[in-house]
Amino acid sequence: MSQLSKNVEPAAAPKKKPVQINAFALLFGVVVVAMILTWILPAGEYNRVEVDGRTVVEADSFQWTESSPVNPFDMVKAIHKGMVEAGGIIFFVLIIGGFFGVFKATGTIDVLIATMAKKLAKREKLLIPIMMLFFAAGGSLMGMAEEGLAYIPLLIPLAIALGFDTITGMAIVLLGAAAGFTTAVMNPFTVGIAQGIAELPLFSGIGLRLILFVVVYLVSVIFVYRYAMKVKRNPELGFYGNYDKSVADELLKSNVQLTTKHKLILGAFLTTYVVLAYGVIKYEWYLSEIAALFIILTIVIGIIGRLSVDNLVKNFMSGSAALITGALIIGVSRATLVVLNQGHIVDPMLYGVSEAISHVPGTISVVGMYSFQTVIHFILASGSGHAMLTMPIMTPLADLLDITRQTAVLSFSFADGIGNIIFPTAGTLMAGLAIAGIPWTKWAKWVLPLVIIQFVIGLIAVVVAHFINYGPF
Repeated sequence: MSQLSKNVEPAAAPKKKPVQINAFALLFGVVVVAMILTWILPAGEYNRVEVDGRTVVEADSFQWTESSPVNPFDMVKAIHKGMVEAGGIIFFVLIIGGFFGVFKATGTIDVLIATMAKKLAKREKLLIPIMMLFFAAGGSLMGMAEEGLAYIPLLIPLAIALGFDTITGMAIVLLGAAAGFTTAVMNPFTVGIAQGIAELPLFSGIGLRLILFVVVYLVSVIFVYRYAMKVKRNPELGFYGNYDKSVADELLKSNVQLTTKHKLILGAFLTTYVVLAYGVIKYEWYLSEIAALFIILTIVIGIIGRLSVDNLVKNFMSGSAALITGALIIGVSRATLVVLNQGHIVDPMLYGVSEAISHVPGTISVVGMYSFQTVIHFILASGSGHAMLTMPIMTPLADLLDITRQTAVLSFSFADGIGNIIFPTAGTLMAGLAIAGIPWTKWAKWVLPLVIIQFVIGLIAVVVAHFINYGPF
């Protein structure tokens, strides 16, 4: 071999870019498929009647009707109509996003996490359960998902400083928030929307979801804790991605602390959730009342945080802008249902499915519903968009199969939350992995056992829900 050939290193193989799936392009494709189906499938309809304030399908009332295919121009018009029909939910999401923008601008969340992290620096065994509980509560009560990305660069250095690794820091944030998102005790973006579509009382059925929250949280903590302790005993087993020990040391030397201002803001935040729970249970509050409550809270924390009117409004707009993609996905998702309804083919599909499995035990039907929702979430990883796309169909199907609507909502929320921690179509997951410098394949291999465990927990949960007639209906 010549000297020249010794000095020349072989060119590195070009890295393959991960496949990017644009949610809007995907949803537009779904709308196109829906339009095509209106030309293929026969039309038909069930009679619907009001029962105790909710619309239900009369099981024996199906009849075939004249075909009414949707043309391409009407299909495009359906996008606007979908956004109009979903307007209440879209603006609710934007208001919650605005609140988060102002809340973050006060610095309260950053200081709270940094303070907790420093206090736990010499009690590393408490770091994982306590910090994961913080993020799980955020996911379950506020739908914290994308917001958690801001804290990954904070938790990873802390985890490394305490003898753990990058995967541990990433998992504390992501798996913590996902545990809350999956069980969705009072998540307005998933269970709130799904129950609204199913005409269920907002946040009803909270008892079972609280039990499931505890189970999924504990399983997630044990999974992360066991791995973290292995890394602490043998650092060679760890993965460190984009981070090193020097960054971690700087975090532990930071001087931040909770001030009276921060404590008052946290008090106002917690008080709001107490009022929210009371209003939902006592007065059956829904989106308008909850949105009003968060607008009031936004103003209150802006005053406590000494934000000027201009600064408050700018941060509110910035927070809303951060959720504009998700809000628009809700509207485009609704367009699919608009097209299907215009072609009068939703009921024939319901009729066909219900007839095909009418003699199948309810347990198998509910497992099928849960599995279907899991597949859909791979395609559409937006929780609110997923709810808008599937729940208008799953609700009447549940009625026809004698499955409670609450069980249908539970199958949706579990499928939604579990998919967020492994599917490469989940934007928050992929963004977090990019921040941490963890390849998706490595993360997927690591988290797969937990995904399987959580899927089984969800499977058991929906079967139990079916047997106990999880309700109120």
